Amino acid sequence: MARHYLEHLFSPKSIAVFGASELPDSVGARIYQNLLDGGFQGPIYPINPKYQLVRDQVCFSSIEEVKEHVDLAIIATPAATVPLIIRACGQQGVKAAIVISAGFAEQEGNGRMLERALLEEGKRYGLRILGPNCLGLMRPSVGLNATFSNNVAEPGSLALVSQSGALCTAILDWASAHRIGFSTMVSLGAGADVTFGDILDYLALDPETRSILMYVEGVRDARRFMSGLRAAARMKPVIVIKAGRHAEGSRAAMSHTGALVGSDDVFDAALQRAGVVRATTIEQLFAAAQLLATQHRVRGNRLVIITNAGGPGVMATDRAVEQGIRLAELGGPTFDKLNAVLPKQWSHNNPVDILGDATPERYRAAVEVCLADESVDGALVLLTPQAMTDPTEAAEAVIRAAEQSRKPILTCWLGETYVQKGRELFTAHQIPTFANPESAIEAFGYLAEYHRNQQMLMQVPGPLASHQMPDLTGARLIIEGALAERRTLLSSLETRAVLRAFDIPVPPALNAHSPNEALSAAEYLGFPVALKILSPDITHKSDVDGVRLNINSAQTVRNAYNDLVSTVQARRPNARIEGVTVEKMYRNRNGRELLVGVVDDPIFGPVVSFGSGGTAVEILKDRAVALPPLNEHIAQTMIGQTRVARLLGQFRNLPPVKLEAIEQVLLRLSEMVCELPEIKEMDINPLVADDQGVFALDARIAVHEPQPGRRPYGHMAVHPYPGHLIRQYQLADGTNIIIRPIRPEDAEIEKRFVKQLSPEAKFFRFMNALQELSQDMLIRLTQLDYDRELALVAIVDSGAEETELGVARYFTNPDGETAEFALVVADEWQHRGLGTRLMSCLIDAAREMGLKSLRGEILANNVKMLGLMKRLAFTCHTKTDDSTIVIAEKSL
Repeated sequence: MARHYLEHLFSPKSIAVFGASELPDSVGARIYQNLLDGGFQGPIYPINPKYQLVRDQVCFSSIEEVKEHVDLAIIATPAATVPLIIRACGQQGVKAAIVISAGFAEQEGNGRMLERALLEEGKRYGLRILGPNCLGLMRPSVGLNATFSNNVAEPGSLALVSQSGALCTAILDWASAHRIGFSTMVSLGAGADVTFGDILDYLALDPETRSILMYVEGVRDARRFMSGLRAAARMKPVIVIKAGRHAEGSRAAMSHTGALVGSDDVFDAALQRAGVVRATTIEQLFAAAQLLATQHRVRGNRLVIITNAGGPGVMATDRAVEQGIRLAELGGPTFDKLNAVLPKQWSHNNPVDILGDATPERYRAAVEVCLADESVDGALVLLTPQAMTDPTEAAEAVIRAAEQSRKPILTCWLGETYVQKGRELFTAHQIPTFANPESAIEAFGYLAEYHRNQQMLMQVPGPLASHQMPDLTGARLIIEGALAERRTLLSSLETRAVLRAFDIPVPPALNAHSPNEALSAAEYLGFPVALKILSPDITHKSDVDGVRLNINSAQTVRNAYNDLVSTVQARRPNARIEGVTVEKMYRNRNGRELLVGVVDDPIFGPVVSFGSGGTAVEILKDRAVALPPLNEHIAQTMIGQTRVARLLGQFRNLPPVKLEAIEQVLLRLSEMVCELPEIKEMDINPLVADDQGVFALDARIAVHEPQPGRRPYGHMAVHPYPGHLIRQYQLADGTNIIIRPIRPEDAEIEKRFVKQLSPEAKFFRFMNALQELSQDMLIRLTQLDYDRELALVAIVDSGAEETELGVARYFTNPDGETAEFALVVADEWQHRGLGTRLMSCLIDAAREMGLKSLRGEILANNVKMLGLMKRLAFTCHTKTDDSTIVIAEKSL
C-alpha cells in the first residue's frame, strides 16, 4: 500500500540534467530541450561546469550547488564520469537516475568495471538506475520527455517497454501516424539495475496504463522477469515481441530433449505461464493491444464468420484452420432463427454468407442471432462493397448488434475509400476493425491465446503432487554419490533407481558383464528380452547399433551379447564397454512411443518436454514444453499441443492409451526438477504408452552441482506453491484451524473477510475507510509470486465452505533482504492467540526464504497490534516524519 520504489523515476517532482549544453547536436542538449518542450511542471536543473546559462536558465556546476531536493537525475556525460555523479546524487538524496551514456559493459576495456562501480554507488545510497545506454523514458500525462528522441508520445493508455531505443522511436513514429497514445515509454538499455521485472511491477498498479507492450531481446534474471511479468499480467493485458525467434540455445545435446528444445520454445513456455500474448510484428503488437484493451473476453476459440461474399469467408476460414481456431458449430435453434431473417439462399453453414445484397438490417439480425448461440465465443463480420451495399449503414447496424452482447466482435470492411467511414465508426465505438480477413483472424487468435494463458497464470501447483510421496532421500543419495565420483551421467542402474524412486514404471532389468551372465539374467527375467550396450561413454545406444531386441531363446543370448559388444567396439573403439543391460521385452502391440524429458535452459532453468518418441525425434520435432512446477491442467495442455496427441485416442484397431498415466509421469518429472536441482538434463525415450499404462523403456539423466547459496527453488523461474508451510493448529478453545499460503481461488473468502471487518479494523489495516476490495486489489492480494511475497491465511472449515479468520503477509523489498509485513484478524476471533500464531508462522517462513528483517507501519493508536509486536520481540519506534505511525522491526 506504500509508495512504489520507482515513483521518483516515473513521477518526479524535480529533475537534474547532467550534460545539458548549448551544443545543438549533443545528447544532453536534446534531452534538456525535450524536457522544456514537454511541459514538465517541476523545476529542471541543468548541470554542466562548462556553462553558466543553458537555454537562458541558470546552469549549475554540480548537484551540490542545487539547494532544492532533486527526485530524478538524467545523466548524459562520458561513461568515466558517471559513477562519481551517481555517488554525488546519492549523497544529495536523489532516488532515481536515467543513465543515457554508453561505454559500459557493452564495450570492451574498462566498461564492465565502470558499470560495476555505478551499480555499487547506486546500491549504497538506495538510488535506482535506468540504463545505461538507453533512450530514456516518457510519461506524457506529466509532461515528462526524458529522452533524446525526435518523436513525442501522445497521451494514451498503452505502456511500451523496450530493450531497444531504436525500436522505441520506430514504434512511436508508427503509433503517431495511427493516432495511438501512450501512458509510458521506457527504454531499458543495458538494464543493469532497473529491469523488466521492476518496470512491470510498477506498471501493474499504474492507473494510467491499461495494456503493456514489450520488446525483448534477452533476459538477465529469469526469476525477476517472470515475477514482474506475472504481476502485471494478473492486472492488465501484456503483449510481447521477442527478437531472435529462431536462435537455438547454446547447450550441448546430451539427450534428445536437449537437441529438440531451443531457447524460443522455452521463451514461449515462459510467456504462457505468465499469462501474456506474443506477437511477431509491430502491426500485430498493436492489433493485440487494441483488442485486449477492450472489456471483451472469450471463453474459447469458437468463431462464427458472417460475410456478404463467399471469397473473403473462405480466406478467413483458411487462416482460422492454420491458426488452430475452430469454426463454431451452430445449433439447430440458431439455424431456425437465421432461416427466419435471411434469404433462402444463405449458406446454411459457418461462414454465414448473408449474400451480396445484404441490407444493414440483415447484418444486424445475423450478428444478433449468431452471438446468442452458446457454441459461439466470438464473431468476425466481413463486408465487401458491392453495388447494393451501404458500408456505413451496415457498420451502424453491427455496432447496434454489438451493444446487445458481451462477446467480442471483430470487423473487416474490405476496400479503402468506400468503406472508410464505416471503419471510423467502428474505431469510435471501440470495435476492432481490420483491413483484411487474415489480420482479423490473427487478432481473434490473440484473444483465444490470452484466455488460455490467463488460465495457465492461475495455476499454482506445489513442488510435490498430492499422491504417493516419492523417495526423495534415496534419489538424492544416488545423485550425490555420482557427483562425489565426479560423474555427470548416471549409470543405467542409477537412472532406473531414480525413476523408481519417483514411481515411474520401468521394465525389470539386470546388468551382465559376460555372455554367461547375460544368459543367466535372461533366464531369470524370462523371454523375450532386449540387450542394450552398457557404457558410460555412450549416450545414444541406437546411434552405435547398441540394441538387440526380441531375443526369444537361451541359445541366442550369448551370440547376441558377443555380436553387440563387437559391433559397438568397432564403431566406438575408445568407448569403455562394461557389458550389457538385459531387459524384459515390452510386448504390447498397442503401445505408442513418446518422449518426456527435462532440459536446463541457461536463462529459465529446468523445462519439462513432451512429444513424439523413437529414433527420429530430432527429425519429427513434435514437442511441447512447460516451466515446472506442473499440475494436471498444465500437463494436459502440454499433451494437447502436440501432433502425437491425436494418436493417443482410439484409432483403427488400437484402443486409447491411459492418458492419466502419461500425466502422472509428467507430474513426477516436475517433482524431480523441483526437489532435485542437481538434475541438468534427462529424457525418457521411448516412454511407451498403451491402454494399461506406461513404461520407461530407455532413459538417461545428466547431473551437475547446483549453485550454492540459492533460496529454496531458486533454480526455477516459477516458484511453486509453498505447500510445506501448511499447518494444522488447535486454539485454546478447541477450535481446529489450518494456516496455509493463500491461493488465487481464495479471492471470494478474502473478499468476504475484508467486507466483514469492523470499520476500525479496516482503518488499522489499510489506513483508510475502505469499504470493499476492488477487483485489482483482490487480484493483488490473492495471486502471489511466492518468491517475493507470502500471505498466510487462517482458515476454519465451517461445513458448507471455508471461512477466513485472519491473514498475515509480507512483501519483499527491492533489496531482496528485507520485507514489509501486515496482519489483520477478524474482530470476533481476536484475543484467542490467532495473531500470535499467524505472525510466528510468517516469521518462520521469512527466515526460511533468507530474509534478514521484517518491518511494518502501525498506527500509534492501534494498541492491540503494538502489544502483539512487543510480545514477538519487535522493536518499535515512532516514524521520524509522522508521529501517528509506529515502525515495528524485527531481525531474523
